[in-house]
Amino acid sequence: MNLQWTITPFDSLGVQALHGILKLRVDVFVVEQHCPYAEVDGLDPLAHHVQGHDANGTLVAYARLLPPDAHGLPHIGRVVVHPDHRGRGLARTLMEHSIRAVEQAHGSRRNAVSAQAHLVPFYSSLGYVATSPAYDWDGIPHVDMVLNG
Repeated sequence: MNLQWTITPFDSLGVQALHGILKLRVDVFVVEQHCPYAEVDGLDPLAHHVQGHDANGTLVAYARLLPPDAHGLPHIGRVVVHPDHRGRGLARTLMEHSIRAVEQAHGSRRNAVSAQAHLVPFYSSLGYVATSPAYDWDGIPHVDMVLNG
């Protein structure tokens, strides 16, 4: 699938783009996954937003890039592919774009993710290594992982 990819700081997102991002995240992380939690967590203004739009301009893939934390690691999170577009390799393409963006912004591909436990094999296939045992985050098992390359 041919998508148009953008990486946008929060202040440059228009209201339509922000609405599309929040709608996709809530539709998947809150509604589909039956996980009522504070999706709008106050971190979006600190982030760059990786977006993949189809030919109709519909947001079908998204990730949020947060600046380095106290351990010096940027964080890739809110990784999501629209349900109608799954199974086409978009998650891998989205992560490749996200990792390149981290490298361009910080001079290294090294970053962290908090992976849903069932996605550990996917992130491992990208080179991530688990750095924690599984833990509960809002009712969903997660594992902290780091890409050291």
